[in-house]
Amino acid sequence: MNGQNRKDIQPGMTVDIVLKQDQQTGKLTRGVVKDILTNSATHPHGIKVRLTDGQIGRVKKVYSE
Repeated sequence: MNGQNRKDIQPGMTVDIVLKQDQQTGKLTRGVVKDILTNSATHPHGIKVRLTDGQIGRVKKVYSE
């Protein structure tokens, strides 16, 4: 899944996000979702989340359990 739909993302899921400072390079950071920060149902650049380690970024890939 590509992370553009809010319904596909739940707290506790493993995801790859792109951090604000990594948007130019596209470097991905893997982590576990703590909070979903985007309120809308979809977002073209990915749903914004906070990981359990406190990093915030937009979801690029969702790993199904």
